[in-house]
Amino acid sequence: MRVGVVIDHAQIDEQQVAVDSARAAYELKQKQVDELAIRAGVDGVVQEVDVEVGQRVAAGTILAKVADPRKLKAELKIAETQMKGIALSQPAEIDTRNGIVPGHVIRIDPAAQNGTVIVDVKLDGPLPPDARPELSVDGTIELERLADVVYVGRPVFGQPNSTVGLFKLDPDGKGATHVNVKLGAASVNTIEVLDGLKVGDQVILSDMSQWDSQPRIRLN
Repeated sequence: MRVGVVIDHAQIDEQQVAVDSARAAYELKQKQVDELAIRAGVDGVVQEVDVEVGQRVAAGTILAKVADPRKLKAELKIAETQMKGIALSQPAEIDTRNGIVPGHVIRIDPAAQNGTVIVDVKLDGPLPPDARPELSVDGTIELERLADVVYVGRPVFGQPNSTVGLFKLDPDGKGATHVNVKLGAASVNTIEVLDGLKVGDQVILSDMSQWDSQPRIRLN
C-alpha cells in the first residue's frame, strides 16, 4: 500500500501572503514606534523644549532647540541706515565681554525687520570659556581701513562726505569759535576730517544749531 500527502500549493501561497501582510503591518508599527523617539539632527546641548510630554503636535512643529557650543556664530542686528557697504567676507570682531573673537561676515538677511538687518558672523578664533548660545555680544564689522587720518567723534548732524559747522574750543576752554569742517568717511562713532581741523583741536559734538549764526560763543 502506498501512502502519500497531497500538497495544496494554492493554500500555502494564500497563507504566505497572510504571513507577509502581517509582517509588513508589524514592521510599519515598529517603525512608527521608533519614530516616536525624538532625535536631533546634530550633536549638541538642548537649549529649549517647546512641548510637553504626551502633547500631540502637527508635523513640522518645532519641539526643541539644540545647539552645538563648539560651533557658534554671532548674529548682529544692524540698523538698516548703517548697512551701506556691508558685504560678505568682510572681517569682523565680536566682543563677548570676556574677550574679542575675530570673524567674518557669512550671511546678510535679505529683509529688514523693525528697522534692523541681521548679519551672521562666523567666529574664526577660539571661543572664551564662558561662550554659550544666546549670549549677548557686541560686534564691529570693518568696512574699510584708513591710515594716517584726522578724525573726531561723530557730531549729532555729521554725515559722511559733507560740510558742517562746529564750534572749536579755545585753548583756555572758556570760549569756542564757529568753523566749517569738511567730513569724509564715517564709522559708527567717529568720522574722518578732511579740512577745517587739525590734530589736537577740540570741538563740541552736541547739537549747537541754535547758535549757528554766532561766530563765537562763551562757555560758562
